[in-house]
Amino acid sequence: MLPRPSVMFDRDREWGALSRFILDEQPGATLGVVSGRRRQGKTFLLDAACRAAGGFFFGATEATDLDSLHRLSAALTEFTRPATPIRLDSWHEAVDALLALGRQRPVPVVLDEFPYLAKANPSLPSIIQAAFGPLRTERVESQTRLLLCGSAMSFMGGLLAGNAPLRGRAGLELVVRTLDHRLAAEFWELTDPRLAVMVNAVVGGTPAYRRELARNDSPADAADFDGWVTRTVLNPESPLFREARYLLAEEPDLRDTALYHSVLAAVAEGNATRGGIASYLGRKAADMAHALDVLEDAGLMARDADAFRDNRSTYRIAEPLISFYGAVMRPVWSQLERPGSAERVWQQARRRFESNVIGPRFEQICREWAMYHDDAELLGGLPARVGTGVVNDPGQRVAHEVDVVTVGVADGARKPPLLSIGEAKWNEVMGVPQLTRLRRIRELVTAGGRYDTTGTRLACYSGAGFTAELRAAAARGEVVLVDLATVYGRPPA
Repeated sequence: MLPRPSVMFDRDREWGALSRFILDEQPGATLGVVSGRRRQGKTFLLDAACRAAGGFFFGATEATDLDSLHRLSAALTEFTRPATPIRLDSWHEAVDALLALGRQRPVPVVLDEFPYLAKANPSLPSIIQAAFGPLRTERVESQTRLLLCGSAMSFMGGLLAGNAPLRGRAGLELVVRTLDHRLAAEFWELTDPRLAVMVNAVVGGTPAYRRELARNDSPADAADFDGWVTRTVLNPESPLFREARYLLAEEPDLRDTALYHSVLAAVAEGNATRGGIASYLGRKAADMAHALDVLEDAGLMARDADAFRDNRSTYRIAEPLISFYGAVMRPVWSQLERPGSAERVWQQARRRFESNVIGPRFEQICREWAMYHDDAELLGGLPARVGTGVVNDPGQRVAHEVDVVTVGVADGARKPPLLSIGEAKWNEVMGVPQLTRLRRIRELVTAGGRYDTTGTRLACYSGAGFTAELRAAAARGEVVLVDLATVYGRPPA
């Protein structure tokens, strides 16, 4: 394992993967691809790995092809200190020069923001493919560990896909993801689970939002949350203020930014289906397919298949800061740009934050807990997938929305087991009415025959608590109660 920087928070999996890739003693140059949305710490990880292993790091910028080659020549000259300065006239020469760095030992070589280089020279992936030919002398005699890194998710996602030139060439494909809700709470130094959810609903799990953009400003307690919001994300002097708008501007495939802002605003306002989004924008549902696909490829939006109805999906914003911007900031942007207006705007927007932002975010956190953190198997076993769904009730002429649907692994020809169905309420004390509703839903799902419901458990997720009657039902084994302490892996106070 490479020596780990003392200031690095978590990222054990990523650091371990990079260490194994870089220190691999096998002969021949190898290729790796590192991707992830902006502000997740990819550059920090790769720069730290290069420093620890004596490697070469090159950060690309938006520039012409020739300018990038000149900058790379200067960086290589400084790194290798040859008798005469290096001059690279083509990327064929450049890639060979990078492979030559590993002739004596395994050495990491990083091309950060690789999409900028490929944008200026679209043939660059093919040039790298040719350089990594199995019998090419420059590759065989090298132990360079070439790492291509980028934040443009749509581009990086296609780098190794389908018929892409580099498909089959990479020995590492590492995605640096946002911190989950537990790690984010630890990173922001939040010990109160309720406050942790509130902060997560604003800034999610992006590390840079605390260290760089908020300058380590974390709410001291729940009473400080409103003040923290107004002095950071709603403050026009803070970099967080315009971050949500910049996230779209930085994606190269999002050319019509006005359209994509409107699509995200529609979802932030509670329109989760393609038809609802189209209606909000005054367009036909079929016209939304491309925009939704692009946002999904960019990692800014996620599509969740309905667990109970085929060919029906709902959309949600994958970046909490964009949800916060769309629901709270975008409608009153002109007001917020005026200094000193944050407190007044926040007072008016607080209710919208509770309903349109934190409620849906809490539901998603519950789904992530069910998928990845239910170590005690309170829900009945290892889930294959966790999502949402809608169950029609012809008898009562209603459609029941199910917030957390946990499906297990199908055993051969048997129907998949429905491990659990659950309802999540952020600001409501849950009681027997929610349990009665879940029982009715389980009956309807059983009658539908899609899942094996013999072991289906009913679950109530609450950020506000449960009634004594519901706790008594839980003691009898009729329902599983999941509170904030459980979601955050902490014993109840």
